[in-house]
Amino acid sequence: MNDNAENNFKKKKTPLPWQLFIVILIQFAEPITATVIYPFINQFVRETGITGGDERKTGYFAGIIESAFFLAESLTVVHWGIASDRFGRRPVLLMGPLGLSVVMLAFGMSSKFAYLLLFRCLQGSFNGNIGTNNLSLTANPQMTDETNIADAFAQTPLMWSLGVTLGPIMGGFLSQPAIRWPDSLGKLIYLRQHPYFLPCLASATGALLIFLIAFIGLPETLPSAVLRNELKRKNRALRQRTTSGSSTPSSTTSLLSNGEGTLYGSSTHTPERSESLSDIEENSEPLKHNAGDQKPPSMRSLLARREVMFALINHAFLCFSDMCIQVLIPLMWSTSIELGGLGFSPYNIGITMGIFGIFNAFVQATLLGRIVNRFGPRRVHIFCFSAYLISLTNFPVASYLARRAGYVDWKVWSVVSLQLAMVSLSYGAYTSVQLIVTSSAPSKNALGALNGLAQAIGSCMRAFSPTFASSLYAISLQRHLAGGNAVYYILMAIIICGIRFTFLSPKTLRLPT
Repeated sequence: MNDNAENNFKKKKTPLPWQLFIVILIQFAEPITATVIYPFINQFVRETGITGGDERKTGYFAGIIESAFFLAESLTVVHWGIASDRFGRRPVLLMGPLGLSVVMLAFGMSSKFAYLLLFRCLQGSFNGNIGTNNLSLTANPQMTDETNIADAFAQTPLMWSLGVTLGPIMGGFLSQPAIRWPDSLGKLIYLRQHPYFLPCLASATGALLIFLIAFIGLPETLPSAVLRNELKRKNRALRQRTTSGSSTPSSTTSLLSNGEGTLYGSSTHTPERSESLSDIEENSEPLKHNAGDQKPPSMRSLLARREVMFALINHAFLCFSDMCIQVLIPLMWSTSIELGGLGFSPYNIGITMGIFGIFNAFVQATLLGRIVNRFGPRRVHIFCFSAYLISLTNFPVASYLARRAGYVDWKVWSVVSLQLAMVSLSYGAYTSVQLIVTSSAPSKNALGALNGLAQAIGSCMRAFSPTFASSLYAISLQRHLAGGNAVYYILMAIIICGIRFTFLSPKTLRLPT
């Protein structure tokens, strides 16, 4: 990106290619498979018998299931990124939805907690390749350039918004079919024995369809892999020419029918073959040289770069803050008004979040790319990340208004609406921080490892923040710290520190070459 905005988006915009749809579609598999279990996981855990009939332990074991997903993702995402630099983007991307389709089926077929934990870890592992998606957007000049990369990255939060909206709907609607549809699906013995298999089957089918679409239409974007494939194609073409040229036996044909070794008595085909070999070696030498130059840098050399460190720190603050907000919203909403919540029922929470998901998807699809194009990634990141501070402020305000009125009146709903609007705005930080991380790479060779590292850090934050936020919320209520609002004030202080780091992002952004 060039110097102006910062101002890189003033050129004529390049249309987004149709292949981008496939890359974005692969990202859709993650939120669907990650959130489809949310409506039934608590009951699923109880039915495994791990709680010993004590429902108070359900949250603890369900929390282990959720943390295991992001922990496994964080432990594998760097390795996926390195593998994509070495073997190519396409095979790594294809492994994700294919593996998820198998693992989701196994998850739905499980009946013991240990198996749930195992297959949830595998889900996180196969989701670990999500960072490679971003490489397909940045490392292929035929897909994105400086004029349209913001629009491309704006589709990422759109897919996440759609996924987290559709996933819970599938999980809630399709679970326990024997109870919901006793005269049809309820007659199937297997679905009675495995009441949560159907939503897992639906999400697995979706992941498998995504794999098939990607297998057919997804191109390779890693430069060194493209060069290797081109070299193999030329060598294969040469072998076909030499084989066809030597296929007619004669008294002067080579004694070695495979065309290798010393030719004996060959007076017809020898010059042509020698010339072809010479030509192909000359043409292949630059390809070999270029492929050799594509060796990715070491992790230590990446972390030694100041711009890389600040980009990763910003990414860590973003993932931590976002996950804390996502955990606190349903937790606070479902808490009784007397204890500082809003007393929402699960139905009200589901309807509210569903409407928010539709609104958020519209914003991401229509406005986010234009905003980044207009103001630049750095300014957008500062502004959008700061929205988390306003969102946190709305928690104690809504609690105070609900306590004073004794119920959720229009004033409380106004605060809730403002809070959700701020959450939607904050999603723009994901697009901008991804551009900042990408621009911090010293070269395209480093994109795999760098994106893998960023995703690993993000997964660690997502694995840690739910336990941190929910435990801090419980302690604040139990000990009545700051009127039960200590959790919000502590998180505000953390977000203020994060805002400080947003200003340390470089003002001049560029795409790696």
